[in-house]
Amino acid sequence: MADRMPIKVSVSSSDGVVVVAPEGEIGYHEAPAFRIFLRQGFDQKPRRMVTDLAGVSYMSTPGVATLVEALQLSKKLSIPLVLCGMNERVLAIFEIARLHTVFKIVADREEALRA
Repeated sequence: MADRMPIKVSVSSSDGVVVVAPEGEIGYHEAPAFRIFLRQGFDQKPRRMVTDLAGVSYMSTPGVATLVEALQLSKKLSIPLVLCGMNERVLAIFEIARLHTVFKIVADREEALRA
């Protein structure tokens, strides 16, 4: 089995909006690091949190669970969470689990910044 590359995540902040943008696959090994970056974003107390998934090629159950935890934290802190940039493969996972009905999901980062 080939070694997996550690997840790369960029975090940026502008006008009270934090954008967390992971790259690659988010599975069992990557989810803990992804969770840390999301929590660091919430720690900045933004008015909105955007998770740009445009760079994510695949997400398994641990990655989805990490986003569900982020949604719970967003509700607890009253900080809206917006997901954007999902490819068809990742969006299908959310639709199968019916999570597209509980998350705010938009097409791209520009729309997420306006949401």
